[in-house]
Amino acid sequence: MSAAEALAGYRPALRPGVLLSDALLHGAATVHLIKDTGDGSSFKVGPKEHFLIARMDGERSLREIGEEYAREYGRRLDGARWQQILRMLGSRGLLAGAPAGAPAATAPSAPSPAVPSAAPPAAPSTVRSASSPALPGRGVMRGSVRLVADADATTARLHRAVGFLLAPGWLVPLLCLVAAMEAAVVLNIGELLVNARELFTNPVLLAGAATLLWFSTALHELAHGLVARHYGGTVAEIGLRWRLPVVIMYCTVDNYLYLGSRWQRIHTALAGAVMNLLFLLPFCALWLFAPLDAATHDALGALLLLGSVQAFAMLVPFPPLDGYRIASQLCGATELAASTGTYLRLAARRDPAAAGYPRRARTAYLAYGLGSVLVLVLIAGAVVASAHHLLTV
Repeated sequence: MSAAEALAGYRPALRPGVLLSDALLHGAATVHLIKDTGDGSSFKVGPKEHFLIARMDGERSLREIGEEYAREYGRRLDGARWQQILRMLGSRGLLAGAPAGAPAATAPSAPSPAVPSAAPPAAPSTVRSASSPALPGRGVMRGSVRLVADADATTARLHRAVGFLLAPGWLVPLLCLVAAMEAAVVLNIGELLVNARELFTNPVLLAGAATLLWFSTALHELAHGLVARHYGGTVAEIGLRWRLPVVIMYCTVDNYLYLGSRWQRIHTALAGAVMNLLFLLPFCALWLFAPLDAATHDALGALLLLGSVQAFAMLVPFPPLDGYRIASQLCGATELAASTGTYLRLAARRDPAAAGYPRRARTAYLAYGLGSVLVLVLIAGAVVASAHHLLTV
């Protein structure tokens, strides 16, 4: 058997733990992300490379994959190009039989000895998952610490205990109650603004409200992990992060960008804000129906307003907030803010390069840019209206 025949008969398979993303806009290009869950590294490839890599399942030979590629793209790959692709994947430890995390200079260990080494292509850009931000350095003023040894197992136990709440029969009524609560907040916004102002003059009640709101942020993070787990995601860490005097909880979903569908990723990003609002429901019931003294009633009203603001602030579509992740998924893009800025600058200068962006990219970046301006205007209007009310009552 010749080397070419042996190469064509080789049946490559990706190593377990290698994840592939959907197609994502990145500037004017369309890319896919590939993540190695073993070492957390990820990188970009184009649609054609993704077409080949996604079919490396150990069942199809390079000849069969090549025939599918030729039908899709109208050209065949030669042996040199196949060697280049296999070397790139093997050097990154992504092929079954290749050492995980192998250095780039090391040839892949492939089952067929007829697959020779070839110089790897230029390494694609390394990217970091939106759900896995870099941890701050450890120290007195800033740092982080894990709270559980096995975050994924902890989330799995939590899901077994309360995951039933994600079923439509439970979730829809809860969301209806949240909508009714927010309607009550809007209808009583003037009163609640005054309550919030008075809360800041009472140190005891303010400390209590601040503690409850901090606890709400902890539940916010766990909700991300719970919903991600519901959709088959993996929670890598649960812990505390501090930049004194601020201390917050965090929950890292290791494969957020690789969940099964765009809507699953949107639901996961939205879960935190929904949890913040669900947390307020019992306090809203007390505020509406319980026979409370005036100070406690007003403090609960302030808590409802501040908690609602906290929840909706997380949905503002700017990085690194959850709203930005939702906007990125709606636009089907990675590095959305940077790509939007680049495109809008080109378009404002009438640069010919702007016309080279595909229609989908132009629509997404224009929509995100205009939407961001609208959000800023609405936030500024709300701040001005609130300040005017507080100064005139």
